Amino acid sequence: MQRIRLRYTKRGRLRFTSHRDFQRAFERALRRSAVPMAYSAGFTPHPKVSYANAAPTGVASEAEYLEIGLAAPRDPEELRVLLDESLPRGLDVIDAVEVRTSNFVERLEASEWRVRLDGVEPQEADRAAAAFLAEERVEVERLTKNGVRVFDARGAVAALEVLPPQVDGGADAAGEEARDVRTGRPCAILRLVVRHATPAVRPDDVLSGLRATADLAPPVPAEVTRLAQGPLDEGTGTVTDPLALDRAAAPAGPVATGEPRATASA
Repeated sequence: MQRIRLRYTKRGRLRFTSHRDFQRAFERALRRSAVPMAYSAGFTPHPKVSYANAAPTGVASEAEYLEIGLAAPRDPEELRVLLDESLPRGLDVIDAVEVRTSNFVERLEASEWRVRLDGVEPQEADRAAAAFLAEERVEVERLTKNGVRVFDARGAVAALEVLPPQVDGGADAAGEEARDVRTGRPCAILRLVVRHATPAVRPDDVLSGLRATADLAPPVPAEVTRLAQGPLDEGTGTVTDPLALDRAAAPAGPVATGEPRATASA
């Protein structure tokens, strides 16, 4: 059985799709693309698809990952193109590698986020970020299915900075959403790197911490985009490519598929 790791995005309006919505759309794309899926054993076989650390509903992402098992070998790039053509715009398959290494989920050590704060002056955000980073511990509350949970949001933050003023169209912008600068409105854009820990610390938890330490309260909800997730370089506070090890271990030359290339149906 051949296994392929895929990187996909949630852009524009598609950031509001739930993980279950994406699963349904992806399984339809597999059928439309005639992908030779491997299936689990038992009375109710399921296609061998595993998802890793999906972003929350409402959050855009440039770095979602999944792995599929194939009953027959396929060229990863040809497979990527077929699946991308079969998914709606905004759910884009942007990378594919054959699995050559183990412990992929363990390599997803951290995520890099871009947090857009409309109505917040950059100087105000910079002051709040400095106050947050100066604390050894910042306790925040989150309502869970088991009640209110209190935990430290500061310890998981590897980097937090205010980016220079910019036209923040971003990779997730499409159509009218590309016009991302609102004339006459202040806007602060944060770059945030958070370690994957237990309990998981999300960007909204860090925003709660900024409110607690510096009384930073954006007048409108933040626009959050995950830019990367993977191994964390502690020295630079950057997140690196989790697929790099699979690429490095791949032999030179194309994959022999043994069958003609399938085409996606309308």
